[in-house]
Amino acid sequence: MELILIRHAEPHRVEADANGGGPADPGLTTRGREQSARLAEWLAAEPITHVVSSPLRRARETAAPIATRLGLELEVDRELREYDTGSGSYIPIEELRAAKNDDWYATIEGRWDVLGHEPPSAVGDRVVPRFEELIARFPGRTVAVVAHGGVINVYLAHVVGLDAALWFHPEYTSISRVRAARSGERSLVSLNDTAHLLAVGRRTEA
Repeated sequence: MELILIRHAEPHRVEADANGGGPADPGLTTRGREQSARLAEWLAAEPITHVVSSPLRRARETAAPIATRLGLELEVDRELREYDTGSGSYIPIEELRAAKNDDWYATIEGRWDVLGHEPPSAVGDRVVPRFEELIARFPGRTVAVVAHGGVINVYLAHVVGLDAALWFHPEYTSISRVRAARSGERSLVSLNDTAHLLAVGRRTEA
């Protein structure tokens, strides 16, 4: 079977002091909604039989157009949430990378716990069994999963045998593919593909 792993589209930035003290759960920006629409159009030709999403709003809003386009019911799995789900703010990883501050280095080095987040080991213990469960539930099928950069990094590190947390930067709505054999082998087929963000736009304008 094939797992299509998708990072959510671009969400709004959320400051802690503007969030009323609760966990940040931003929805998509206008650009993010356009990204998710292009993604859904691109995946319409795929033999996808099931669509799964993280419970966070940015993932659900990315996954919903895919499920609608394919005429499928969207499954929401709370175990696919990101490592910083309880945070009162949402600062895009691109902004952290540009800042090159202590938070950025802690993030890329996997020291998520010092930032008050779930550590990579705990994320792995949570998400790897969920992906394996999907593989067992849908043999011979193609399943699309919309989640987060940390979740995707941790699972793909498991697949390729890397001892790393954030070892690549998934772009918004990027597609990575894992092929799962009945024998237990897991292969990374493609990584961080964003061709749809260009190709669908060109096709629409033609």
